[in-house]
Amino acid sequence: MEVCSKCGNPKIIIKRKQSGQALCNSCFIENIQRKVIKTIKKEKLIDKGDKILVALSGGKDSVAVLDILYTFYEKKIIDLCAVTIDEGIANYRDEGVKIAIDYAKELEIEHEVISFKNSFGLTLDEIMKNPNHRGSCSYCGVFRRWILNKSAKKLRADKIATGHNLDDETQAILMNYLEGNLHNLSKLGPKIESNVFIPKIKPLREVPEYEIGLYGVAKDLNVHRSSCPYANTSFRMEISKMMKKLSETHPTIMYSTLRGFDKIKIAIKNQYDNTNNFSRCKICNEPSSGSLCQVCSFLKEL
Repeated sequence: MEVCSKCGNPKIIIKRKQSGQALCNSCFIENIQRKVIKTIKKEKLIDKGDKILVALSGGKDSVAVLDILYTFYEKKIIDLCAVTIDEGIANYRDEGVKIAIDYAKELEIEHEVISFKNSFGLTLDEIMKNPNHRGSCSYCGVFRRWILNKSAKKLRADKIATGHNLDDETQAILMNYLEGNLHNLSKLGPKIESNVFIPKIKPLREVPEYEIGLYGVAKDLNVHRSSCPYANTSFRMEISKMMKKLSETHPTIMYSTLRGFDKIKIAIKNQYDNTNNFSRCKICNEPSSGSLCQVCSFLKEL
């Protein structure tokens, strides 16, 4: 009979294909937390006294990263706040927003909900009705980053923590490489810093998506489990399906993709990164590489 590799408990909840390690509920929770803390220490993601803004969607990843960072908050190592972005997607977004509100209230941390509608005058659903739209992910990513950076400055946060997991990171690496977008590739990594943007950190970067979902179940966290209705047609989804298929016969493929990128990222960053070469958008005054930032350029098109 299979038992926990750590404590011998016969009630296991996971057996890792890549290592053969079997873990019970409590050992799995501890293992994930230790893994995230190891990433935080190794990549120097957090300094004592930091105020961390968590991008809290209400989904499994953002709830998990807030849950783990809350242990630092309880020890008075950091301060915490959260921002939830309501993109305006009918029959999908309301549940996640409610979960985020409830969880922030339960933890008694500062929290704001900011909508695309109030920020830009349009919901994502309304944008997608435009026959000349660029695709949902193009707008969503750019608009969300704009809101988070502006909110972090308003709330005096030192860093923005996102719930990007191992799957997300390897998908981004492959997407940008296959598209030949070395500029975007240069901006990937566990910590993204520049002179004009609030630094972003990814504490869950080395944890697979499946294990983040299982962590939420193991800890009985209330999370929004539905997928974005626009995601099924995205290039990222195609890459995701490809990587999951490869992982069936090559269970360490995502880790090796991440490790390989980490070995060359400094060279790519030195050659192609221009995150410090920014001025100010003449409309919104946010950082921009030209006279208009990408958000204002998109809004002008729409």
